[in-house]
Amino acid sequence: MTPHPILIDGAWRPVEAPTGSFQPMNPTTRTPLLDHYPISSWADAEAALKASQVAVEQLRSTPVEQIAAFLEAYAAGIEARAEALVEIAHAETALPKEPRLKSTELPRTTGQLRQAAHAVRERSWCHATIDSKLNIRSMYRAMGGAVVVMGPNNFPYAFNGVSGGDFAAAIAAGNPVIAKAHPGHPGTTRLLAEAALEAIQATGVPQALVQMLYHMEPEVGAQLVTHPLTAATGFTGSRAGGLKLKEAADRAGKPFYAEMSSVNPVYVLPGALVERGEALATEFANSCTLGAGQFCTNPGLVLLIDGAGAEAFISKSVAEFSGRTAGTLLTERGPANIAQALAALQAAGAEVLTGGQEATGGGYAFQNTLLRVSGADFLAQPHALQTEAFGAVSLLVVAQDADELLAVTRHLEGNLTGSIYSATQGADDALYARLEPILRTKVGRLLNDKMPTGVAVSPGMNHGGPFPATGHPGFTAVGIPASLLRFAALHSYDNVRPARLPVELQDANPTGTMWRWIDGGWSQGGVIGG
Repeated sequence: MTPHPILIDGAWRPVEAPTGSFQPMNPTTRTPLLDHYPISSWADAEAALKASQVAVEQLRSTPVEQIAAFLEAYAAGIEARAEALVEIAHAETALPKEPRLKSTELPRTTGQLRQAAHAVRERSWCHATIDSKLNIRSMYRAMGGAVVVMGPNNFPYAFNGVSGGDFAAAIAAGNPVIAKAHPGHPGTTRLLAEAALEAIQATGVPQALVQMLYHMEPEVGAQLVTHPLTAATGFTGSRAGGLKLKEAADRAGKPFYAEMSSVNPVYVLPGALVERGEALATEFANSCTLGAGQFCTNPGLVLLIDGAGAEAFISKSVAEFSGRTAGTLLTERGPANIAQALAALQAAGAEVLTGGQEATGGGYAFQNTLLRVSGADFLAQPHALQTEAFGAVSLLVVAQDADELLAVTRHLEGNLTGSIYSATQGADDALYARLEPILRTKVGRLLNDKMPTGVAVSPGMNHGGPFPATGHPGFTAVGIPASLLRFAALHSYDNVRPARLPVELQDANPTGTMWRWIDGGWSQGGVIGG
């Protein structure tokens, strides 16, 4: 069967000198789906880069209203394809049609695109700054090259290279995108790219604004993220793959925004265990096993202080995990990857309390698994005991006292999230006051009395964190308008004539509502005396 064409410069075209092809697998039946997709050589990547550079130049004179209109038209096009998108994503990933794909992730995806369109029109995201006395002005603008977006396997819409949060932020900041589909859901990505191309044609934005390749060999990916015409890369995936690409991008001086690894520590303090320990065990099990544990914010590390409450919580958690059917994993590599992570945890001293084996049955699956280790053993091998197992797996760390709990916290690596459950009547307040300042520096998002699994698309959200959760702690992959700043460059104008300035930096406010920093204060007005 002839592989599907790729999207280059506003048209679907056959690959040039492909290095192979692949078929996605149905995770439920462990059988290949019918369609074939190409593995691109450097020739395809180079063609996309050259076309994107034309789009870069065209975008300099493209009105922001046109960019916003594209994002909204694309959202509408996705909604028009909702049924087909749900069917193909379910076949390729085994994620439930309802509520996960149709009622949760797809509306989140179109919502992100519309929020990005609003940010484009509103314009405050660009942080326009005016010093009228010295006549020096600055703002964030497009980077001057293509943004490469490499999406993960676990969110076929909301983090997809051709429709997700990185994509929306890059487009909203005024950059063309070269998307690499994930090989786990290429058909889903193809339908999304078709909707993107229709929106391009309907709104008249540059035809190479969105381009898409299905797959490539690692060396081609490294060449792509380091190329002079590439401005930046947004990557979501494994730590091993992310670090290799990041190393290459760093050597080339290219920004590389990576989401790579997180065990998301959850603390259940003694007073909370006394008040509602069993309920919290159920809440924990619900969170950890949701979606077969295939979330970057899955609670993979639970920290307790030794005592009767901790033992009761552990017993209840074991019962909850062992009593639930294992969920279907996204790929055929899933069970082996989890087994490899468990082997590393056990070699470092962790004891399996329940699970620990590949699940038998139809699809790709692994038993819901809980492990346990003492605080002292954790401190002996903290790096190995923070190995991420991408599935319904969590490690319980039982510290002998509060001091040891704090010592464990000091040895945590960077994470996307950290959660603290404490007593409602104040019994844990003193411990919280000691713990929070340490944990705060280890996580991007701090939660109280809440599991970390959900990631709301909110302007206040930080879906980022210290290394190795991401490559840079100062940016978020979710949360518009802040997410746009990853794909923008700061442009300064010194004594530039008024008519030659971007409208955002001219004396008059171009919208009347955008916020600008003018002579030491935020203002929606114009420059006084201008």
